[in-house]
Amino acid sequence: MLLPEKSMMNTEEAAKYLRLSKATLEAWRCRGGGPVFCKMQKAVRYSTNSLEEFKNACRQTSTSRIYGKGE
Repeated sequence: MLLPEKSMMNTEEAAKYLRLSKATLEAWRCRGGGPVFCKMQKAVRYSTNSLEEFKNACRQTSTSRIYGKGE
């Protein structure tokens, strides 16, 4: 089965999709905490689904919870 074009994005495309810098995604890959990615030898790719899952996991209703005040 053929996948839709652009179902996998490189780092630059994924950064634009999330409206983040390429450097942010690169740092998250090293430290963890970013979206799930696939590494095929030197090529890093992000699926649209993993980017959407990441965005949904980052949703907040208050800034106080982020800083530990709301718990």
